[in-house]
Amino acid sequence: MIAFDFAQLRLIGLQQAIAGAATQLDLSSPAAQLLRVSAVHRDSIGVHDGILEHPAQILPRLLHELQAQDDVLTVGDWVAAEHDAHGTLWITAHLSPVTQIARRGNDGRRQVLASNVDTALLVMGLDGDFNPRRLERYLAIVLAAQVTPVVVLSKADVADDVAGKLAQLKQRLPQHVPLFAVDTRHAYDVAILEPWLGAGQTLVLLGSSGAGKSSLTNTLCTAGQATDAVRHGDGRGRHTTTARSLHQCADGACIIDTPGLRSWQADADAQTLAATFDDIAALASTCQFRDCRHASEPGCAVRGAVDADRLRNYHKLLRDARRGEATPLERIAARAKWKTILKAGLERGKDKRR
Repeated sequence: MIAFDFAQLRLIGLQQAIAGAATQLDLSSPAAQLLRVSAVHRDSIGVHDGILEHPAQILPRLLHELQAQDDVLTVGDWVAAEHDAHGTLWITAHLSPVTQIARRGNDGRRQVLASNVDTALLVMGLDGDFNPRRLERYLAIVLAAQVTPVVVLSKADVADDVAGKLAQLKQRLPQHVPLFAVDTRHAYDVAILEPWLGAGQTLVLLGSSGAGKSSLTNTLCTAGQATDAVRHGDGRGRHTTTARSLHQCADGACIIDTPGLRSWQADADAQTLAATFDDIAALASTCQFRDCRHASEPGCAVRGAVDADRLRNYHKLLRDARRGEATPLERIAARAKWKTILKAGLERGKDKRR
């Protein structure tokens, strides 16, 4: 059994589902505390009690259990911890997250970005950072994790053709996804996000470097995150934020800020990813062929109705997902197949030249 102050922990996102799971923990010590992971450092874990952040260590037994499950503690996790006789705080148990946003690296490994998140603020600059295809990737990953997305377009005060870019995104993105153009440095501008900042809510900021995530965190939470200008010439951002961290907001919500990520591969299967493109899924049901791939098949209801670049992005995401699902033997077989096709093509080319 574990005792905790629900009102105090609600300031850092505690909800009834987590509180109920915490009461079921089988703990040997009555002195255990329910805490939330607020930062992960190389040599310690930052945990928060709703008032202050404290350094903690992972109990070796728990660390081995997590490694056996190919899992790690990440910002947003809820844990049980207790002090030893020397005053060191040890994390002794980990509660399974309600939601988890993760990506796959180029090596296929799963990287968890944040846990127990209610809303993802997808931040993209209206300057050189503007990239609808990348935004669709963010959106697919968040929807696959069953987290509510909100698109925040930053630098609306300095960008060119804001209205045109907004119209382009409204045409491409699902209608149910909120879309706002703001200046992230000013409180009166970001006040439009208040519906997602209620007490007990957890938000995560996702976007590329220099998009304005830390500026938005500072405005919403007075967090004091370091910020920097984008590079001259290409508008690329610098990695000002180097680690994920949790920040409290005045109205009782909390925000997880994240470093900019350039490589995004969805941690979801092809079927789940396809469902996140609900406009394409709805149109596909009226195609002439049930297994239509929306390429060159006759009677396709998708090709003429969906933005061509959005459709290409959809196919690329599905290819990435299918590659991730393939077993090592299937990957070897696929490489052998394409080698055979390439070799046959080269032979045909030689025959024609003779």
